Amino acid sequence: MTMIGNRAGALWRTIITRGPSGVTTAVARRLVGKINGYVDLAAAELPVRPEDLADSSTLSQLTPSSTSSRKLQIGWVCAPPSAGSGGHTTLFRMVEEAEQRGHNCTLFLYDKNSDDVSRHEAVIRQHWKNLKATICSATSGMAGMDAIVSSSWGAAHVVASRAPATANRFYFIQDFEPYFYPRGALYAFAEDTYRFGFTNIALGNMIAARLRAEIKIDPDVVVPFGCDDVQYTLLPRNSEDAPRSGVVFYAKRMVDRRGYLLARLALEKFHKQHPEHEIHVVGDRVSNWSIPITNHGSVTSTDLNVLYNRTIASLVLSFTNISLIPEEVMAAGNVPVVNDHEFSRAVLSSPHVIWAKPTPDAIARALSAAVTAPDIEGRASLLGARGARGWTATAALVTDTIESVCANRAASPPEDRVLEAQQ
Repeated sequence: MTMIGNRAGALWRTIITRGPSGVTTAVARRLVGKINGYVDLAAAELPVRPEDLADSSTLSQLTPSSTSSRKLQIGWVCAPPSAGSGGHTTLFRMVEEAEQRGHNCTLFLYDKNSDDVSRHEAVIRQHWKNLKATICSATSGMAGMDAIVSSSWGAAHVVASRAPATANRFYFIQDFEPYFYPRGALYAFAEDTYRFGFTNIALGNMIAARLRAEIKIDPDVVVPFGCDDVQYTLLPRNSEDAPRSGVVFYAKRMVDRRGYLLARLALEKFHKQHPEHEIHVVGDRVSNWSIPITNHGSVTSTDLNVLYNRTIASLVLSFTNISLIPEEVMAAGNVPVVNDHEFSRAVLSSPHVIWAKPTPDAIARALSAAVTAPDIEGRASLLGARGARGWTATAALVTDTIESVCANRAASPPEDRVLEAQQ
């Protein structure tokens, strides 16, 4: 058989066994393989320039300065944000608290492909209007800072490599980021950042537990998760309003830890059981589902709150630290269906959360239980009245820690500080 004949035969076998979509997938995989021959895709995932990779075993001894000044120069290092980024929104809440206390804040953006951050500054000024910080490139230098805060593992490498030795260094840890990758180079680069000797501020008990179990270190401070209790609230209802109906899924297609494939399969099963309930997808626009869905795409927090208030439940999956969404939907009287895992349970405690084994059938059953429960409106009122924690206490603890370390005062034990925030 000729080479063309062999290829035609292979193509026909793929069509027979896997269908047209299988052919598309096979072609795409071959294309990615060819691209990888010319472009190192693994290197493309590296969030920093190779020269900015630090090594915990060779970092120089630091000589951070202490100051009694009531006004600090605080630098915050992060990757450029896109509109609606949850991680950046949380970080910027910490920056705003420091600004409100009178500290001078500088946002150091690190774009590994460019030293010009003007286009990123425009995004920040448009979508985070309360942020007053000066914005510049992390590659332009960080001289004059009393404190520098890294916000991700990539930012931590940049701080270790570029920050002046006199600056006090902090790590605001929002997730255990090695878990974003398979065990390999990127996992190791992320894991090493927790050994850099920064003051580690862990957001929530899941991160604190992972640092102890995986890295054998205690975080310096553990701060509690908050919830946006301004944008997400229970809206007033009257007798003319339609009853709650339908479910919401926040899709992040390219972030596997958010369980997109699992959610799609589960929602397809749920639809077969309850075709009367509309399925709303927000976040990424999706296609090629076998069931009808309503694609909302990226929406404002105001519109999200309205959507949560008119639907019954939301499917919220996360396989590392808990998402911000469960607390937000509960504030709007909506029931979160969450994959059952010790990481999520370490942070999220509510009798109204529906925990589900992470399989399509189990999640579909959990969604069914949510929409067929008795007195859905009564449950929504209980959820909305439970009193969501804002971010004020969390931001205050972060700024307290920065101020204490810069004044050469030891931070309070982690457990004490979490207790203070929850009281």
